[in-house]
Amino acid sequence: MHLAADFVIAIVALLHLWFLVLEMFLWTRPLGRKVFRMSAEQAAATKTLAVNQGLYNGFLVAGLVWGLVSGELHVKIFFLACVILAGVLGAMTVHRKVFFVQALPAIVALVLVHIPG
Repeated sequence: MHLAADFVIAIVALLHLWFLVLEMFLWTRPLGRKVFRMSAEQAAATKTLAVNQGLYNGFLVAGLVWGLVSGELHVKIFFLACVILAGVLGAMTVHRKVFFVQALPAIVALVLVHIPG
């Protein structure tokens, strides 16, 4: 089960790497505006906030990769919990879709991490 857990953790890390790219580099571009349903004016006005969000996603990626490379269970659990909390807050404050894109994959990974095997 550890291989399945690590596979899902890697998917969560890749998702957050993609979020980093969207928020830090594509926010004001057509793809970024389409993903986040914003006008060019809205994107321009919020660009610095998005860069900051992207950086935080980068920290999540770094932590998840650290957990995968080190094999440390506690590191994996901590960073998956961070992702879950961020996804729940995003669902409550931005759009419920955030829960399914961000929190749910991390919940699956967290469950898999706790299955002996």
